[in-house]
Amino acid sequence: MKKEKYNIKIKDLKKEERPREKLIKYGSSNLRISELIAIILVTGNKKEEIMTMASRLIKDYGEKSLLVEKEVKILADKFNLSINKSCQLIASLELGRRLFQNNYDNNKIFFRSAFDVFTYLSNMTYLKKEQLRGLYLNSQFQLIHDEVISIGTLNSSLIHPREIFKPAIFHSAAAIIVAHNHPSGNLKPSLNDIEITKKLISVSKLLEIELLDHLIIANNKYNSIINK
Repeated sequence: MKKEKYNIKIKDLKKEERPREKLIKYGSSNLRISELIAIILVTGNKKEEIMTMASRLIKDYGEKSLLVEKEVKILADKFNLSINKSCQLIASLELGRRLFQNNYDNNKIFFRSAFDVFTYLSNMTYLKKEQLRGLYLNSQFQLIHDEVISIGTLNSSLIHPREIFKPAIFHSAAAIIVAHNHPSGNLKPSLNDIEITKKLISVSKLLEIELLDHLIIANNKYNSIINK
């Protein structure tokens, strides 16, 4: 994964290194995600230059968080953006979803081990914000839905099992895998991590939706709370 650069001003970049010029000369596939976002948002604000803003969004929250959010006000509040910029991002991402939905649906992903899950979610190790992800599978352990459930410090009093199992019911999932990252780099589960896992195991038995694993991802490694 390419490291994103912070505190860079467009005017300080060589002309051939500026996102719009790179897009024209080399095509969209040669631009980093942050550069594509910078082109969509056009300008920054008084506090952040556009490249700093775009890099912050990817560095702190990750690509998936941006991809799944569809509510303008939530995106604005969550990622510290103006309403106008949130509208620009959500409209662009929705357009991409609609145009390429068929290609995404045909990309079949199966999970047979914790390592498979880690490989799929390995980019979470770089995130500066703690993120809880839910992977929802059918009876063949094929991924049918991937959701960012929460962003911020996990707390057993704040994370309710309904937030995790509601998508499972909606998508008729047979099993769930949850994972979250530790920006500190420590792979050891906290007391909150263990408490949340216990609650999820209890609910999974009641709903008969199997909780296959709960992974902690940090420092480019992973640790399973359930499968020791």
